[in-house]
Amino acid sequence: MKTIYSAIQPSGVMTLGNYIGAVDNWHQMQADPNNKCIFALADLHTITVRQDPAKFHENAMSFYALLLALGLDPKKSIVYFQSHVQQHAYLAWLLNCYTMVGEMNRMTQFKDKSQKHSDNINMGLMDYPVLMAADILLYNAHEVPVGVDQLQHIEIARDIAERVNGIYGDIFTVPKGVLKKVGAKIMSLQDPLAKMSKSDPNPKSFISVLDDDAVIMKKFKSAVTDSETEIRFDPENKPGVSNLLTILSVATKKSVDDLVKEFDGLMYGHLKVRTGEAVCEMLKPMKQEYNHLIKDEAYLLECARENAARAEAIAQETLDRFKKAIGYVMI
Repeated sequence: MKTIYSAIQPSGVMTLGNYIGAVDNWHQMQADPNNKCIFALADLHTITVRQDPAKFHENAMSFYALLLALGLDPKKSIVYFQSHVQQHAYLAWLLNCYTMVGEMNRMTQFKDKSQKHSDNINMGLMDYPVLMAADILLYNAHEVPVGVDQLQHIEIARDIAERVNGIYGDIFTVPKGVLKKVGAKIMSLQDPLAKMSKSDPNPKSFISVLDDDAVIMKKFKSAVTDSETEIRFDPENKPGVSNLLTILSVATKKSVDDLVKEFDGLMYGHLKVRTGEAVCEMLKPMKQEYNHLIKDEAYLLECARENAARAEAIAQETLDRFKKAIGYVMI
């Protein structure tokens, strides 16, 4: 079987971009009987930016409920909290000793986040890619579904795995990053040249998967397009319209080409309303299931414990293999 691994940070809200670019892809991969799927809430990564403890806890529980509500099956896949499996931090330290400082200095995300959080440029922020490599390599992942902005981190994970394997033999599976064919990167509704982000100070720029239908419709109706009138897919010259077509394609499961034909002669307003309605319909069953799950904390914690134990068994085997290769005394 092919092992699939991916993770999402439980900070802020889950945006439509998170759902389309990542979680919906996970759901499709879980449906393939040839895949062994492992999905994590990357809550160790989250504290590279200061968190309010109460809100952090609330968000973490909310995200876990959302993953289950969106169709991730904790019996079929492993769906767990990263912080519940201590081997992540242990392997990250070992991998630090096989990672070059220059490699970390070149990481684009570190540079970007350092500018955004100039008052808190901590070592965790710089070491983020090594922990991410540990996350992936612990589970012998063959494929890692990611957004475009994470591809550089996958390359570093591959480099580290190949470096270790070159020294000690076949220790780690070398992973491959996988992009979704449609919707790998959903853009801001207010600035279609920027990625949709939950950290955007303008709430109109992103859709939360838990937004009310009225809020979703209002945000889509105010989406930035352009001064032309033709509806066509042209990300370079018409990024706003192209972003709406991409979202609508995912929500309706229709090809972008077919949608362009359907909107021939229609106005941007029609596209905005249709996209908003399709997104509301797509998210409706998830919201209903989420409202049920979030009230049952005992069930969520039981799932988290069981799945962490399953993850830990795999992680410990990998960690022991690496420690033995290095020469540690094993007891």
